[in-house]
Amino acid sequence: MRSHIGSLRLLAGAAAALSLAACGADGERPKTASSTPAKAGTPYPRDPYPSTYHAYPGVPTLVRNVTVFDGEGGRIDNGAVLFANGKIVAIGQTLDAPAGASVIDGQGKWITPGVIDIHSHLGDYPSPGIRALSDGNEATSPVTADVWAEHSVWPQDPGFGRALANGGVTTLQILPGSANLFGGRSVVLKNVYARTVQGMKFPGAGYGLKMACGENPKRVYGSKGREPSTRMGNIAVDRATWAKAQAYKRKWDKYERDGGDPPERDIGMDTLRGVLAGDIRVQNHCYRADEMANVLDMAKEFGYKVTAFHHAVEAYKIADLLKATGTCAAVWADWYGFKMESYDGIGANLALLEKAGVCAMIHSDDANGIQRLNQEVAKALSSGRRAGVDIPDAVAWKWLSLNPARALGIDDRTGSLKAGKMADVVLWNGNPFSVYTRPEKVWVDGALLYDANDPKRRPVSDFELGQPGEGDVK
Repeated sequence: MRSHIGSLRLLAGAAAALSLAACGADGERPKTASSTPAKAGTPYPRDPYPSTYHAYPGVPTLVRNVTVFDGEGGRIDNGAVLFANGKIVAIGQTLDAPAGASVIDGQGKWITPGVIDIHSHLGDYPSPGIRALSDGNEATSPVTADVWAEHSVWPQDPGFGRALANGGVTTLQILPGSANLFGGRSVVLKNVYARTVQGMKFPGAGYGLKMACGENPKRVYGSKGREPSTRMGNIAVDRATWAKAQAYKRKWDKYERDGGDPPERDIGMDTLRGVLAGDIRVQNHCYRADEMANVLDMAKEFGYKVTAFHHAVEAYKIADLLKATGTCAAVWADWYGFKMESYDGIGANLALLEKAGVCAMIHSDDANGIQRLNQEVAKALSSGRRAGVDIPDAVAWKWLSLNPARALGIDDRTGSLKAGKMADVVLWNGNPFSVYTRPEKVWVDGALLYDANDPKRRPVSDFELGQPGEGDVK
């Protein structure tokens, strides 16, 4: 019963936050994003579960006297950021506030684009972390391209609010787990309060395909006495599956070109066909350099692109290959030694990748780590500097916003403080690379959804019930 009350409290808190965000709003709310239109001749929609996301109205806001990291490598001291109608209007040093704007003095504070986590399982592995809520791995076959992570997302997972309030996370990609070679589709979400996953889906963001190599799939299925049980088995199953996907694509391409009776539909092959057509981005769990090289060769063989390797603890060993193929690396700061394929992880990985010109970024893969990604980048910066690779702080913010936005295909809309982009903004109460710093305010599309100084704009869940100042307990 307590859990049920907490969920209701979360919904009530969300409704209150959204109501407050709407106060004083000007203009109309954006229209609901429509589903991706089907190509001519296709008897099914590309996205039958379209986004119903609406940007919550905010008020024109000017934050001034603040240190600005623009997310593209630039820094402005004594700077200012102006946003209105859900978009960034301007950044600079002397900006005028329009009539009716909220003006915030950011003396001694920093402002940045919202953090984007490209690798999260929030909603699919929500809190409390119990078996009944464990919905991230369909570990029943090494090929489950038919499953979609969004169909497991619980929007009331308290982890979303924690990521917003403690980590300044405004956008995140939810992925299936890594038990399988083909884990299924990912989904990109805006970190807003909603009753349904459709209400969180980033409007117009494309899907991803989660793949995995290495220890996980060979351990999961080898323990069941079936293929794959080795790394060569991993690649063999991958190649056989891609060959089937090519044949499936040829049938559908011919039907769409020439007409006639449509081929029999296969939900999993729909996803793989989307990858081969360039519509769906491959997000590949992989640790070792040699395995990443094998996957890049396999992608060339079957005509698809690996958008990003995730975890990629040995990415520094093949930085030249990643740069040449335009493949990103999403990594941790210092996760090392917890299994054999992580033993060559080094703290300077991110810095070395940046120096080599690779699209690199931080990621969490963890419900706690997502709350401290700014601190993870601080560790990566420090490790790089000890290794003689001195990356400026402002450049490193790309690892938290612009580069993950690029890997998700949404960098034209978010990821940096650039005029015309979504006003996904965080005001930090100090240097964001300090362990003592926390988000003070977080805006998503210009709506103030978190304010450390306003109890009505703070997440409310079971974890707050009974705490002083929260819930019904005094």
